[in-house]
Amino acid sequence: MTQRTRTATASAVATALLLGTAGAAAADPVEGTWRTETGETGGYLHVRIVECDSGICGVITEVVNNENDSIVGRTIISGMEVQGGGAYRGGRIWAPDQDKTYTSKMTLQGNALKVEGCVAVFCRSQTWTRLN
Repeated sequence: MTQRTRTATASAVATALLLGTAGAAAADPVEGTWRTETGETGGYLHVRIVECDSGICGVITEVVNNENDSIVGRTIISGMEVQGGGAYRGGRIWAPDQDKTYTSKMTLQGNALKVEGCVAVFCRSQTWTRLN
């Protein structure tokens, strides 16, 4: 291998590492997999939160202790906008137990995510726990 080839290879590797690091650094802190609170039937969900075209979104990846796994793959959070300081607003959340969608906001504090859905002045909230 010539010196020119080694230099070009090293440059390509360095560029790839820098691009990979930049992408990882740009990830929103809320991204990851979260466990919802246990519902009335004793079941709970795992939700994967990621950046999407409409902002921050969440998809159900697993149903635990409940027979209704038909909701796996459904979007539960959509259009959440980053406000900064762990605050997210302007989104929607789907409540599987009621099959209704509500205006939503979220607040991130470490490995806890308070998720709130509201209709007019009536709100429901849960605190989700980060799995990864």
